Amino acid sequence: MLLALEQLGSLSLTIGTHANLTLTMQQSAITLDSQNMAQLAQWLDEDSWVIACLCAAWCDTCRAYRSSFDKLAAEHPDKRFVWIDIEDQADFIGDIDVENFPTLLIQRGENVAFFGTVLPDAKLADRLIQAQAEKSDAELRSEASSSPERAEWQRDCNLRSRLHEAGI
Repeated sequence: MLLALEQLGSLSLTIGTHANLTLTMQQSAITLDSQNMAQLAQWLDEDSWVIACLCAAWCDTCRAYRSSFDKLAAEHPDKRFVWIDIEDQADFIGDIDVENFPTLLIQRGENVAFFGTVLPDAKLADRLIQAQAEKSDAELRSEASSSPERAEWQRDCNLRSRLHEAGI
């Protein structure tokens, strides 16, 4: 039942003929660990938009940004948000080159639509997420190979590939 609430955001339940109970749970980002990597794989298999924030626990900017990232998740219940601590998940991150924090990775299915450091501003991230989500599958595929940098994202930053390498 908890998984259903996390995925759907709310649940309506009718008890008897006159009573309705509605439970609403504000969606927040999951923190990636070995217990929920399969959930991330499922989201990617379902062709969901996945927005990952790559940060570090020691980073003051990251700690301050986490609540904004969770609010973004609540504002975009149709998308999946994951917080990845690059030190706790160093084996999973591998050679992904995180130059600064926070770094966002936006992916749908096989296509990494965006990878890069952003200012810790929820409004900026929101606009970036909306701009990527407005693109068609054909646009995403075309952009994926439109430059050496984007080709590198597909090769080095693809979360689905990382999960496959981890045996998930």
